[in-house]
Amino acid sequence: MDHRSPGRFGIWILVVVLGTFTAAYAADWPHWRGPDYDGISKEVLQDPAALKTPKILWQAKVGIGYSAVSVADGRACTMGNVDKNTDVVFCFDAVDGKLLWKHEYPEALNPKYYEGGCSATPTMDGGKVFTISKTGKIFCLEAQTGKVVWQRQLAFKVPTWGYAGSALILDDKCIFNAGAAGIALDKNTGEVIWQSADGEGGYATPVAFQYQGATCLAIFGKDSLMAVQPADGKLLWSFSWKTPNDVNAADPIVRGTEVFITSGYGHGGALVDISGTQPVKVWENKNMESQMSGPVFIDGFLYGIDDKQLACVDWKTGEQKWVEKTVGKGALSAIGDKLLIMHEDGVMSIAQASPEGYKELAAAKVCGGKCWTMPIFANGRIYVRDMIKNEPGTLTCVEMQN
Repeated sequence: MDHRSPGRFGIWILVVVLGTFTAAYAADWPHWRGPDYDGISKEVLQDPAALKTPKILWQAKVGIGYSAVSVADGRACTMGNVDKNTDVVFCFDAVDGKLLWKHEYPEALNPKYYEGGCSATPTMDGGKVFTISKTGKIFCLEAQTGKVVWQRQLAFKVPTWGYAGSALILDDKCIFNAGAAGIALDKNTGEVIWQSADGEGGYATPVAFQYQGATCLAIFGKDSLMAVQPADGKLLWSFSWKTPNDVNAADPIVRGTEVFITSGYGHGGALVDISGTQPVKVWENKNMESQMSGPVFIDGFLYGIDDKQLACVDWKTGEQKWVEKTVGKGALSAIGDKLLIMHEDGVMSIAQASPEGYKELAAAKVCGGKCWTMPIFANGRIYVRDMIKNEPGTLTCVEMQN
């Protein structure tokens, strides 16, 4: 064997190393709140300073709405309302922005103290795309073509601001925050597996978590946090959480035997102990009032939108460590231990997550309108959308690889 050749064993090692490297630095974001449903990318951001001179790869008009972006298998999907009476599910090539397909259906814009339009985010799973409209029209589409696999109209009372929670795929179930305490459909056929009593649901997406050795669902409903068995929808417990205007929209954050919940309109947040048969409040205050975009948990601290500012709160005590007022309502996610922050005015910033203070690493203006939608980081690219009153929003893809 030529001593310069790695041989079969060497090639195998090289493939493993390169595969590991790729996995460490690239990952899809296939649904709301990312791969682990916690708003945090598993990728490594090698050069935050690259944002100072943002490289815009592509942009596309995506209608009116606040649907975030999901990225899987080279495709980027989002939703928007066009012409005030039609919802569109858009599917783009994630790299060059080419429109691969779109699926349209009748749906009113329904503005109510805001622009209106789509609120939920597409869920991509197993070659399918699952969506829900504000009035409860559910579609399962082929990710390759946009062809309808199945569709269903929910019969529950529609929440005041329409359905906003995205689909949670768990085993063979497609689960939504709808009715009094959720509904589970067969993800392959759309048939109802179980459903709760009629009523208005909350606006958060269901969250799967471990409770007393079993997988359960945390459903943030209209006026309470509920734990539900995914097999049959049985209610295990509930924790009362009544909010002005009945808006509970930020997903619950579960860490071991504790759950954090937060709402806006002057309500605030609370840490709840779920180690027993019934939930017990650990603390409650107004140091994190997240009306729409939920916080992220990093190394013992919560980072999130506190009404019209960015805040850091100690998970264990509820103490507010610092605030940054330039963000406005905005939205955020995280890349490892770096915060990816979308300021309400279209400025994007990257900051080091630290309880010691707001530590900005880079910032740039990347959008022209109001930004309430969560920015996402997938395969070295940032995707974010803005909204200009009465005009189609723009989806922007920013390159962040070296």
